[in-house]
Amino acid sequence: MSNSALFLVVIITAVFMVGVALILAKMFAPHSWNRLKGDPYECGIPTRGASWMQFRVGYYLFAILFLIFDVETVLLFPWAVVVKDLGINGLICVGFFMTVLILGLAYAWKKGALKWK
Repeated sequence: MSNSALFLVVIITAVFMVGVALILAKMFAPHSWNRLKGDPYECGIPTRGASWMQFRVGYYLFAILFLIFDVETVLLFPWAVVVKDLGINGLICVGFFMTVLILGLAYAWKKGALKWK
């Protein structure tokens, strides 16, 4: 069997299995229909007023910065495991990676994105 035929079999099998799982979930899932089901949930307390409100952009910036440095930490773990095998090339690459992230942090700090107002 060629690689492309094997790939096609894997894709068809995956689509079939996902479809079967969705159909089974739809058939056997409990159903309850009431008026409150469509209401937004806020810690068990009924909402008052509009449920949609705008948040300040600072919250989004803070979250994005958190994600960036969280991903940095996740990417440094595999590097730390194989650091001896990579040699000086690995050290230079991670040094460049850290430099870009530190410059990004300095820029965000200078712009005041880390101040919680």
